[in-house]
Amino acid sequence: MKTEQETETNTPPPTNGETAAVEESRRVRPKWLVPLVAGLCALALVVAGGIGWKIWSDRRLAEAKAACATASDAARGAMNDWNTLVNGDAADLLEVKADQVKDAKTIDALKTALDVEAPEYEGCVADGKDGLETAIDELDDAAAWYEKHAGSLKKAVDAVNDSKLAKTIDTAKTLLESSNGNVQDDKTREELSKAIEAKDEAAIAKASKAVNDSIAAKQKADEEAKAKAQAEADAKAAAAANAQTQQQQYNYQQSQPQQSWTPSYSYGGGSTGGGSGTTGGSTGGSAGSSYGGSFGYSSGYGAATPGGTCPESVCGV
Repeated sequence: MKTEQETETNTPPPTNGETAAVEESRRVRPKWLVPLVAGLCALALVVAGGIGWKIWSDRRLAEAKAACATASDAARGAMNDWNTLVNGDAADLLEVKADQVKDAKTIDALKTALDVEAPEYEGCVADGKDGLETAIDELDDAAAWYEKHAGSLKKAVDAVNDSKLAKTIDTAKTLLESSNGNVQDDKTREELSKAIEAKDEAAIAKASKAVNDSIAAKQKADEEAKAKAQAEADAKAAAAANAQTQQQQYNYQQSQPQQSWTPSYSYGGGSTGGGSGTTGGSTGGSAGSSYGGSFGYSSGYGAATPGGTCPESVCGV
């Protein structure tokens, strides 16, 4: 095996031309060239590194902005759902009174669910990556809050609706039972029964009104019939009373003694209370006969008495 020294010894020595070229090269190259090249290389590395960091930083910022936009959309959607429920169904049910629900505690629970302070929505207002990441955390918390409270508020709204429907059904059942035989049209009760079975609050309200209207119509018809019957009964009673009065008057008249008169005659001379009888009659309230006699009549009613005056309706004179 050859040693390193033997290897170098065996290497052919440079020729005179090659040696001269190397020496010339060393004499021409300036001493500052090497440091310059090294500096340029270092600068190139710095510039390349700066560009790389800028690209990486911009990418991270873009990712943060995209993530913040996603979080913002989620928070805004949850907030809108909450506000829709608050300003819609929940607000309407706040008008429900305690006597309109089966359990008044459901209304109290609804008010409690509404008595909360919602977080403010700010969105992605930060510029830097760190600020955006903070905004993302806040938006995520806000979205979680809205989702949680929207769920609890929805349960409170459903509880009030269920309690209201239960009370409506109970009231409708009572009406259905009490209206049996008291409606003008029994079909209204059939419709109410169907609505109760379907648990349709709107249909129950409509059918209940129809039943109540039918009850009122029957009551009016019954009152009119009763009034008519009473009027007819009063008329019959009045006619009977009038007939009875007439009968009593007739019976009274029949029970009284009959009125009569009896003329008295005298011949040859005037009777007591009359004048002397002469042909042609006499004066002083006495009338004479053709036979020279006279007769007189008593005035007044009852039996005629001698010397009286005969009424025209009796005597015709």
